[in-house]
Order: sequence, then structure tokens, then C-alpha cells
Amino acid sequence: MEFSDPTERQLELKALMSAVATARDVVAFEALYMHFLPRLRSHMRKLTKNVVAADELSQEVMLSVWRKADQFDPQKGQVSTWIFTIARNLYIDSLRRRAPQFDENDPAFVPDAERPADELMIAAENTAALTEALGKLKEEYLAVLRMSYFEEMPHAAISSALGIPLGTVKSRIRLACEKLRWALQETSK
Repeated sequence: MEFSDPTERQLELKALMSAVATARDVVAFEALYMHFLPRLRSHMRKLTKNVVAADELSQEVMLSVWRKADQFDPQKGQVSTWIFTIARNLYIDSLRRRAPQFDENDPAFVPDAERPADELMIAAENTAALTEALGKLKEEYLAVLRMSYFEEMPHAAISSALGIPLGTVKSRIRLACEKLRWALQETSK
């Protein structure tokens, strides 16, 4: 169904749509199908970048044309405009179906519960005690703790940075942790 005159083609397409809408004319629908399906596939392939999805959407569009033919108003526009509007809407619907759904109960989106005042007070006291205990440590112990726990350096890298043997690094970390534990136990009594 190819016409040299665009007006003649539009009139023929409107007549075919009218036959499908009023009489459920299968032959008229087949003519519309043969005319629009290749165009729809091409359009959908450009949108989806997926041959299978494009073919499925094109078939879905033509099924909608069959079902909704009575909704086409030839006074409001061309058949192609109406069909490609259906195609656009179905494509958008397919994107929405693929989009992840927002789960308001996802722990990532639920704010942390406010901590009770007594917990906040205990945490502040523990922080103050730890700060005081760290202040009492010698610089050689602080340096290895800072590099190991805050800068997350491997023990071998600490050894190289400070120019001390690996065993000394490990001993200083162990001794620093013991000194902190003793200091914290003394403040909690």
C-alpha cells in the first residue's frame, strides 16, 4: 500500500482505520499492520537499542491499535500520529516497568533512630576517656596506632615509613593497645 500522493495515502489509512473501528475488518487491519509494522520496528529499535524488545513493543502497539481502533478520531489527526503516540506511550511504560521500585523501608533510606540521652552521655564519656588515655601515650606508640588504625597502613609499610623492624611495629601496636585498655579500665572504676 504505497501511494505517490501523501493526501491520498492519508485518506486510505483513515478509511482502513474506520473499517477496523466500525466493522473489526481483519483485512483492513492487515493492511495497516503491513504498512506500519516495519516503521514501528525501525522506530522502536532506535529507542530501545534492542531488537527483541523493539519487536515485542511493535507487536504490542499493533495489538493496541486493534483494540483501540474505535478511539481514533480522524478529525484530530493522522493515523500515523495516533499509532506512534501509542508506541511512545508503550515505550515509556516499558521503561517504568524496568525501573527499580523505591522501597521506603529500605534500611538505606530509613533514618537512624535517635540515641537515648544516656547512651549519648556514655559515648561522650568514653570518647573523653579515650582521648585522655591517648594523650598519655608516648609518641612512638601514637605514631604506630595512627598509621595502623587511622591511615590503615599495613605493618610492613609502617616499618618502612618509621625505619624500624616489623616486629617492633607489631610490639608497639600490641603494647599501645594494652596501655589504652589499662587506662580505660582505670577510668571506668
